[in-house]
Amino acid sequence: MRLDLLAALSGVLIALQARANGELSHRLNNSIEAALVSFGSGLIIIAVISLFHPGIKRGIRNLRSAVALKKIPRWRLFAGMLGGSFVALQTHIVPLVGVAIYSVAAIAGQTAVSLGVDRIGLTGGGVKHISPRRVLAAVVTVGAVFLSVLDRLDAQNFATWAVIFAVGAGALVGVQRALNGQINEFTEQSATTSYLNFIMGTSFLLALLIFGIVVNGDELAPLPHGPWWIYTGGVIGVIYIAFTSTIVQHLGVLTFTMFSVGGNLLGSLLIDIFSPSEAVHISGYLVGGIVMTYVGVLINGASLQSKKPHRPSKN
Repeated sequence: MRLDLLAALSGVLIALQARANGELSHRLNNSIEAALVSFGSGLIIIAVISLFHPGIKRGIRNLRSAVALKKIPRWRLFAGMLGGSFVALQTHIVPLVGVAIYSVAAIAGQTAVSLGVDRIGLTGGGVKHISPRRVLAAVVTVGAVFLSVLDRLDAQNFATWAVIFAVGAGALVGVQRALNGQINEFTEQSATTSYLNFIMGTSFLLALLIFGIVVNGDELAPLPHGPWWIYTGGVIGVIYIAFTSTIVQHLGVLTFTMFSVGGNLLGSLLIDIFSPSEAVHISGYLVGGIVMTYVGVLINGASLQSKKPHRPSKN
C-alpha cells in the first residue's frame, strides 16, 4: 500500500478512536473512567511490546542519563499528563457534538497554539519567527470552527461550551507534541517517548479518578459488555504511534501531516454520517467548516515548507 494512503488511514484511526472513546464514556457516564480504560489498555500493550523491543530499553537509558546530567528539566517528562487530559476531554466532548465538529475544533486549537509554542521556543532550538502566513492559517482554522457550528448556535440542546473545550483539547496536544519533541532528542526513540506518555497519562487519569471517588463520592460504573469496538481506543492509539514513527521517516513530517489531517477530517465526517452519536447534526455549514479547516492546514504547511533552508545544487 502507498505510504500516503497509510498516512491518510492514520488520520482515520484518530477519528475512530474519538468515536470509540466517546461511546465508552457515554455508556459509563464517566469520562475520566473511560479515558483511563483507553489510556490504560494502551499502556499495557506498549509495556508488553517494550519487553521485546531493545530500542525502547535503550531510549529509557538515554533519557535517564539526560535527566541525571540535567540536560532536560524533569517537569518536561510529565508531558503525558497533557495527553491524558486530552483523552479525558475527548471522551466527554464527542458524545455531545460528534466526531466531525470535535476534530475541526481540536485541529484549530493545535494550529493556534503552535504559534505561541514556536514564539516562546518550547519546541527547542530557540524562538522561531511567526510568519503572516501561519497567523492566517490559525485565523482560518479558528474561523472554520465558527462556520461548522453556525447553524446550531441558537439551538437549545447544543453545547457551545463543549466546542470551546475541544479547541482547548487541541491546544493541549500542541503543547504536548512540542515537549515530546524535546524528549525525543534525548531518547532518540519515539516509541520510548510514547511509552513515557502512556505511563504519565495513565497515572494522571488514575489520580483524577481516585480524587473523584474520595472527594466527590463518585462511583465506578461497571464496564459495559459491548459492543466490542468501544474498547479499541488504546489499541488504536498504539497503532497510530507505530504508523507515525514509521511513515514519517519516509514521507517527512509535512507530507504526513497533510494526508493524516485529510484522513482525520474525512473519516470524522463519514463516522458522523454512518455511525452518529445522538448529538450529531450534519449540515452544509459543517462540511464547509471541514473544507475550511483543511485549507488552513494547507496554508500552515505551505508556510512551514517555505521556511526550509535552501540547499544549493552540487552541480
